[in-house]
Amino acid sequence: MKPIRFIPTLVSCWIALGIPANALEINGAWATSPSSCSQVFMKKDGAISFRQDSDQYGGGFILDGDRIRGQMQTCTINRRKEDGNVIHMIAKCADDIMTSNIQFSAKIIDGNTIARIFPGMPEFTLSYSRCAM
Repeated sequence: MKPIRFIPTLVSCWIALGIPANALEINGAWATSPSSCSQVFMKKDGAISFRQDSDQYGGGFILDGDRIRGQMQTCTINRRKEDGNVIHMIAKCADDIMTSNIQFSAKIIDGNTIARIFPGMPEFTLSYSRCAM
């Protein structure tokens, strides 16, 4: 796997897993831009999945309970700690080659927007928007 393709999937998982399910209903599909939802996701037989070339449109993730799916990786939330509208998470992520524990923080902006935040670098965030499927 090329490292450059791994980064968007990893970032997607970091953001996606950073949202507390009990504070906000966040299950569903999330993309880096609302306008790219139809290029990133498709719905077949009631199930949401990735389009084959979704990474070319900014990527995204599918969140279902404590599981998150990126195009090339699946993560399971192990621990979470809420601090207002920020949640700190530890998740176990796996792809075809390896597994790893990832620690990250995310901020709930509103019911349809989340942002990965980086402690010590408040000016740098990565935003994702909920896709209506």
